[in-house]
Amino acid sequence: MKLVVQRVTEASVTVGDRTVGRIDEAGLLVLVGVTHADTAVDAAKLARKLLGLRILNDEKSVVDTGSPLLVVSQFTLYGDARKGRRPSWSLASGREHSEPLVEAFVSDLRAGGVRVETGEFGAMMKVASVNDGPFTVLLESAELA
Repeated sequence: MKLVVQRVTEASVTVGDRTVGRIDEAGLLVLVGVTHADTAVDAAKLARKLLGLRILNDEKSVVDTGSPLLVVSQFTLYGDARKGRRPSWSLASGREHSEPLVEAFVSDLRAGGVRVETGEFGAMMKVASVNDGPFTVLLESAELA
């Protein structure tokens, strides 16, 4: 699994004309990609890492501050554009595999005691955010100890 984590002062996701997720205070926007080899263990490992990551003001975590998260699935994180002019999506997992893992990731985050808003899996979404810093980090389950 891959995460793109952005510290934000606000963020929202809309599908069509309805807002499906919104945070109106300082927190994290988390884009999540899933590949074929990912498991629920990867989701849990990334959730633990994210909950304890000290990237908010005064080197605090979302658990320390109670800051909200907006989690949005994004299969394009596994796009491969090294060859040609059109990205390949062969590394991105299909819905039947990735949707349960994104749901497990969100569930693990909520079990950590933080408020989690989400996008709508598989929908064409518009994501708006105000990046704070800007501050963006990348996390991959395969690279965590």
